[in-house]
Parts: sequence; structure tokens; C-alpha cells
Amino acid sequence: MNKIPKKLQEKINQRKAQDMLRGLGTQNDLIDFSSNDYLGFSRSKEIFDMTHYYLESKNFTRNGSTGSRLLSGNYNLYQKVEAMLCQFHNSESALIFNSGYNANLGFFASVPQRDDIILYDEYIHASIRDGIVMSRAKAFKFRHNDLESLQLLLEKYMAKAQNSEIYIVTESVFSMDGNSPDLISLVNLSKKYQAYLIVDEAHAVGVFGKNGAGLLQELELENQVFARIITFGKALGSHGAAVLGSNELTQYLINFSRSFIYTTALPPHTLMTLKAVYIELEKTHEISKLFKNIDFFKRELVNNNLRDNFIESNSSIQCCIIQGNENVKAVSNQLFKKGFDVKPILSPTVPEGEERLRFCLHSFNSEKEIKTALEILATLIEI
Repeated sequence: MNKIPKKLQEKINQRKAQDMLRGLGTQNDLIDFSSNDYLGFSRSKEIFDMTHYYLESKNFTRNGSTGSRLLSGNYNLYQKVEAMLCQFHNSESALIFNSGYNANLGFFASVPQRDDIILYDEYIHASIRDGIVMSRAKAFKFRHNDLESLQLLLEKYMAKAQNSEIYIVTESVFSMDGNSPDLISLVNLSKKYQAYLIVDEAHAVGVFGKNGAGLLQELELENQVFARIITFGKALGSHGAAVLGSNELTQYLINFSRSFIYTTALPPHTLMTLKAVYIELEKTHEISKLFKNIDFFKRELVNNNLRDNFIESNSSIQCCIIQGNENVKAVSNQLFKKGFDVKPILSPTVPEGEERLRFCLHSFNSEKEIKTALEILATLIEI
């Protein structure tokens, strides 16, 4: 087998020299402070059994969807689940994609047009950045959660956007920080400058809002944004994503979003799992358990004099800044040896000097687990 080209090997070598080389992890039986399974739904036997029952009762015995939704893969379960999403999330329309990455790539590569202007938070997810690059629109970043920085850009480019549209892009909960923007002010700014606001709610759905409907719905802003992007692989414990918006937006994406058009549809089992998940959201107590753990975690930060080391967050994601890839990996490894799976987030995933230890909290974590992990962390930071 041929070796990879020299230029590629040089890039790998450079990553190794900078202690930035990524590798695939393995599953373990450690105490989980790393997964996105905030409510424990991925391990829920009730959801598993409900999905199996629905599949058998409706005689869905196919393993695959057989093709894209524009060909043979648009079976009627899709319409039922999308209608359920519309009702639950108070949206005129919903279009399911195969993953959050596919949704962001397909949306941003197709909706903003050449010479349109995209203003995005500097910490938005890589999948959004990739879609923006493919859009051929002009894109400019504003400082993280900084409304003054955004307004300066709006004022600068509003005058130049006579025949162009302006899009504002943010997340309701940022995956690398766990914090949130001022969504009310963002909505007001988008109205003032006649811009289209797009919010990725990947880490908010299942956590915030009534029955986990999301942060925009908690703030009653869902009908004041151009599009919401929700994912099912985080708190909902499944797979896939959806773009929520108007009927016209859905029609446009069906016609022009390449990551939607040219991919095999999700299998019936995934869609039936989503149906079971949303039924469970209506009755679960896991969300309240999760917020009790978030509150307890934050109290323990104070008790262990760790508050200043952490980024302010009210979400499931709590991050401790430990500068340097080598340093943050060393702390993570020590926690690993003590039985706690807490992942280091390294540069270049985050900016150099902002490396961090990311705690993902869950409804199933015990107070003892939280307390012990933070007590160990406090001793490691002192070293």
C-alpha cells in the first residue's frame, strides 16, 4: 500500500511536535463526565423497548431506507416525525437531516448566496464554518457573545448590502464554553437591521425550555428567528438533526441543500427512536435531575475554590481552563486513573492558551461522583 503524500505526513509530524495530534478514544466503564448524553436517553431501556414495539406494531421490518428522500427513502414515518417536531417545537415546518454536521453544512452551503453577508460568533461550531466556506457568501466574525462587536459589523455592512442579505449566526449553548448569548438582544438587533437570525440549538434541546424544547422556546423567541437547527445526538440520545423554519425554507432546502439531496435517508429504526424520545420528553424527570446536578456542581466549585478557574455557565457543559495541551492532558489522565472520564479539549479545537477540561454533566451523575471529581481536580490544579 502506498504511503501518504509527503505534505500530508509533514502536517501529521507538525501536530505531533506541537502535542496536538488527535486519536480515536475507546469506550470505558469510567464515571461519565464526557458524553453528550445529558439525560441518559441513549441508555434508556424504556426508549429502546418503545422503539421496538412501535416498529413491530407498524410492521416496519426494513433495516435500511433504500435511497435518498427524493427517490425511494421518503417513507411515511418521516412525515409523521416531522409533524411531531413541528408541534413540539412550535415551528411551521421541519426538515430532518442525517446529522447535525449534515444539517449545518447543507443549510449554510445553500441558503446564503454569493455576495450575501454572514456575521458569525467566533466560537461557532466547525460544521457551520465549513458550510459558510461553501456558501461563497462574504463572512465576518464578531467577538464571542459580544453584541457591541456584532452591531459594529451590522452598521458597517448594512450600507454595503443594498442588493444582499445579512445573516447572523450563533448557538444558544456553545459546546466549548457552555455559555449562551443574549438571545433577546440578538433578536432585537436582527429586526433592527433586517437581518436573518440563525440559531444552532444542539446543546440546548433536551435541556432548556418546557420538556426540553430549547432555549429559544424558553424565552418565547422561536417565531422571531429565521431558522433553528436542532440535533438528536446530544441530550436526546439518538441520531440526526432538523432545520426548523418556514414552509418556504423547507421547500428551498429540499431543492438546493446538497447534503440533504444526495444522501441515503435515515432508516426506520432511527426515526422510530426519535418518536419514542419525544414521547419520553413529555413525561421524564431527568431534566429536573440534570439541573439539580448542575446547581450542585456549581456549589462544589465554590466549596473547592475552583470558581475562578471555570467559565461561567448554567448549562450541562462546565469548563475549567488549564492552559497548554500537555498540562490539560496530564490533569485529565490523573482523573482517568481515579475512575473519572473527563476529556481535555486541546488546541487547535480551541484557541491556543484556552485549552480546557470539559465536564459534561448528566442527570445520572451522583452528587458523590461530582463532589469527589472536583475535590481531586482541586488538588491537581494546586500541583
